[in-house]
Amino acid sequence: MTDQDAINEKCCCLVIKGGRLTGKALAFAIRAFMAAGDKAEQKQPKGKQSLKQLTADGSKLENVELCNETVKSFERIAAKYEVDYAIKTATMNDEQVHLAFFKSRDAATMDAAFREYSAKVLCKSATKPTLRETFDQMREKAKNQVLEKTTEKAHEVVR
Repeated sequence: MTDQDAINEKCCCLVIKGGRLTGKALAFAIRAFMAAGDKAEQKQPKGKQSLKQLTADGSKLENVELCNETVKSFERIAAKYEVDYAIKTATMNDEQVHLAFFKSRDAATMDAAFREYSAKVLCKSATKPTLRETFDQMREKAKNQVLEKTTEKAHEVVR
């Protein structure tokens, strides 16, 4: 590529139709041109989107079923892999199911993200109890301690 070709790629053409060209008219035209360029760049959303935004360009979608408890961890991993996705909650057989929709052209990236998500979910469930389970265990333990104290006090009163 020659120097002239490189210069031509970076140039733009602005045509103004009018009687007299003043500084204000030129400044207004340049601002309008730059604003139109910024809007063109911002049209395509990235990351988490609505299903309508995801299908706006007409591309084919695929979906993956997610665990109910770990949707947030999937969102973090999808953001890490920069995947465009939408999460939809559906009811199947009286159960709520979360489906992650993504564009089929992102299938390879989504496959890698879903593998990491699956490994994280399996590792998490196999090694350590959830926070809710820990709270339930603590609640039961506290309940048993209160019952023991009340029965001890009742025995002391009887003696």
